[in-house]
Amino acid sequence: MSDTSPPEPGSSAGARVTLAMLCFVYVLNFLDRQLVSILAKPIQDSLGITDGQLGMLTGLYFAMFYCFIAIPVGWLADRTSRVKVLAMACALWSGATAACGMVGGYGQLVVARMLVGVGEAGGVPPSYAIISDSFPRERRTTAMAIFNLGPPLGSALGVAFGASLASAFSWRIPFYVIGVVGVVTALAVHLIVREPGRGQMDDPGASARKDAPTAGLIATIAQFFGNPLLTLASLASGAGNFITYGLLNFATLFLMREKGMRLADVALWYALVVGVGMSAGIYASGRIVDRFAARSKTAYATIPAISLVLALPFFLAFAWAPTWQLSLLFLLVPMFLNSFFLSATVTFVQGEAPPERRVISGALLLLVMNLIGLGFGPTYVGMASDHFHAVDGAHALRSAYFALAPMYLVGAALFLFLARLIRRKERLHEESRR
Repeated sequence: MSDTSPPEPGSSAGARVTLAMLCFVYVLNFLDRQLVSILAKPIQDSLGITDGQLGMLTGLYFAMFYCFIAIPVGWLADRTSRVKVLAMACALWSGATAACGMVGGYGQLVVARMLVGVGEAGGVPPSYAIISDSFPRERRTTAMAIFNLGPPLGSALGVAFGASLASAFSWRIPFYVIGVVGVVTALAVHLIVREPGRGQMDDPGASARKDAPTAGLIATIAQFFGNPLLTLASLASGAGNFITYGLLNFATLFLMREKGMRLADVALWYALVVGVGMSAGIYASGRIVDRFAARSKTAYATIPAISLVLALPFFLAFAWAPTWQLSLLFLLVPMFLNSFFLSATVTFVQGEAPPERRVISGALLLLVMNLIGLGFGPTYVGMASDHFHAVDGAHALRSAYFALAPMYLVGAALFLFLARLIRRKERLHEESRR
């Protein structure tokens, strides 16, 4: 890149430009991922697929490629240009998203969604590492929180534009439009975002640690899962994601089928709940965790645990409410609290991992987090809905949501156990310094 390129990421201006671009890419990443869920009702009507098939499509089939391909992609990005990997991945998943609008049956849609998963595997892990090397530790969780506004903004924009375009034209049109936007964005990433020095914010004034030993892929994976803190953080986040994707991937279908919402209502009111609730929650969690983690790293685990416990009764009320208006009102609270774990866990894992292994560590976190959450959350809810259909009929999805509720307590328990391990490590460190 020439000297006339944008400011270096290590500078304040460069860091802001980098963060803004990465956040926009994440918006597209999540928007593409959620389109099938957002347009579930018209897609079901057009292609004749069941709730179980929808759950497999948006869950396990997608996650198999998204999770596992992220590992070699992360390993490659740690040894090459993270920015170039991100740009190529964005172009691939955007092209595959456009292909989703061309399918003529369920099998073709499965293949197209798998290709979207292949592309998106190279999206988030490089971004985590670029942000970690662009912001100092004391501002990193807030930066991660801003980056993690991508999912709520992507979901809200997907609902607003996807539902509006589908209502006015066809469910296929949103896939074409968003696919084209993504390809253009991939080019912008390549031209605008600059590669930060690895570890430059951990050791101010130093460049990338070129003399750091580079372990092989298998050894790196073994080192990650050999650390009980990283393993437990991944499992706890998986439980949180199980809730998030189990809820989100069926929410529009649930609101339309069981609460009587129209697609036009979804485009406005559900989009506002997702956009405002999730965005406010993710940003607030970053500021809260940054404040309390300065005193003790246990905040990376205790705050997510508290948020999940507080969200549970409101989630149950959302599923129970007799009208869509009341249901959306209750949904605001889980939308605010459900994602508190995300920025906290990502920042914790990036802080625990050496700079030269941050992309692969982020990829391994996403492997566990999304295999459990994205892979099995929607699959579980979809299969539960099919199971309850014989007994509950039109209210099968409501029963499936009730069956999802215990995962809130499972996630909270795992985060509390993580907090205990973090505190134990802090005490050992304090004793060793005496």
